[in-house]
Amino acid sequence: MDEHPRSEASRDIEQPGEADPSVPVDAAPPTPAGAAEVFGSRLHLAERYVEILASAGLERGLMGPRERPRLWDRHVLNSSAAAAHLAQGETVVDIGSGAGLPGIPLALARPDLRITLVEPLLRRVTFLEEVVDELGIEVTIVRGRAEEKAVVARVGEADVVTSRAVAPLSRLAGWSAPLLRDGGRMVALKGSSSAEELLRDRAAVQRAGFGDLRVEVVSAPDAEETRLVIGTLAARMGNRGSRSPGGGKRRR
Repeated sequence: MDEHPRSEASRDIEQPGEADPSVPVDAAPPTPAGAAEVFGSRLHLAERYVEILASAGLERGLMGPRERPRLWDRHVLNSSAAAAHLAQGETVVDIGSGAGLPGIPLALARPDLRITLVEPLLRRVTFLEEVVDELGIEVTIVRGRAEEKAVVARVGEADVVTSRAVAPLSRLAGWSAPLLRDGGRMVALKGSSSAEELLRDRAAVQRAGFGDLRVEVVSAPDAEETRLVIGTLAARMGNRGSRSPGGGKRRR
């Protein structure tokens, strides 16, 4: 089989839907004014990324047809809002990256961050490599599942692990913890029921080693609100693996 088995849940943005026949399938939505504030001199790269999502992203099934008009506000700008909780120069691992959300918008908005995209499916990894090459940005891409020992060895000891629409918090915490240094943070982009999910899964998240659990609501200009579930890794897990040289492929 071409595709690596995936334990992370499929993203909701990949659900099928009816496309508007009056709109070309590869037509990108107009750029909102707020995008310039978020991406600055890299706005043209963000616009190109949205164009790719609206064309190849739809054609390959990484984005649902109904998402085309909402690529900026619901996906790209929404993802970039997580940058408010990332410090200068931090190492960020985006697990189950899919079409590159939130990792690529974060890389575009914050070139100071050192970002790795972890994705198990070959077709998505191929897409991510094409996007990173097209945009000419410095992002590492690693094929694998977040919980695999080889992935932990390559990208472990990160400052932050991000994710978006990947899995329930109970599982997400278990995948995120081994990739973090002590004191590192899980910053999970969640939906409107994030507070209820944290209440439900709090015990499991704490067992994974996370404390200082909270939900933060942030927003970028012209974008939907972003709810972040944040936890700090207070205790090292059992066998978390170790970093090894020559990890993921560095793409420029």
